[in-house]
Amino acid sequence: MRASGKAHAQLRAEILDWTLPPGTPLGEVEQSTRLGVSRTPLREALSRLRGEGLVRADGARGAVVADLGAADVRALFELRGALEDRAVRLAARRRDPAPFERLARALDDAPRSLQHDADPHHAAYYAVAEAVDAAIDHAAASPYLTASLAGVRTHLVRVRRVSRDDPDRLRAAAAEHLVVVRAILAQDETLAAQAIAVHLHHSLRQVLAAFASASHDHDPGGHPRATSPRREHAGASA
Repeated sequence: MRASGKAHAQLRAEILDWTLPPGTPLGEVEQSTRLGVSRTPLREALSRLRGEGLVRADGARGAVVADLGAADVRALFELRGALEDRAVRLAARRRDPAPFERLARALDDAPRSLQHDADPHHAAYYAVAEAVDAAIDHAAASPYLTASLAGVRTHLVRVRRVSRDDPDRLRAAAAEHLVVVRAILAQDETLAAQAIAVHLHHSLRQVLAAFASASHDHDPGGHPRATSPRREHAGASA
């Protein structure tokens, strides 16, 4: 991998897991020394991160990690809702039933699995949730839509770091996903769209509650911005 690619991968991972929280300056001298690369590949990495919306320019400070507050989350979910509505409708029209039948069985068993899950990070459940996204993307067969969703999901990784694992919410999220999957199996695109809207509504409410209870500082406009997220896990019911 080229030096710029390595720098991009490391910085991206550190931004997504809040090792580099919102507002962190990314000075070229400091970061190039820390990452062991010259300033040219570092600039290329920062340019890619700006394109992904994870880094922004900030005058004299140069590049900084992009803000992530409640207003950002609401805007993100507005876009997510529009994209996922279209994705599940297309998936319902075009799906191969086999993968959704397997997912329905896994989701049907999720409440019991979560109840007896010794893993505090619930990796098995999150793997199923990610498989639902992947199956919908594949069934929708819409490359530009899938690419747009991938961009949204990048930011959702940061959002999910603020959330907590609430067992009741995880079980409810599994039930919501199951309704979506069954609607796709039935090729009922209206029900699939309604079900994903309900799921996103509850997910947004959970995330905003987590932001409200986290430690906050304020951005230059006076708006609260989470800076001390709970970092117990990489995934969330969102």
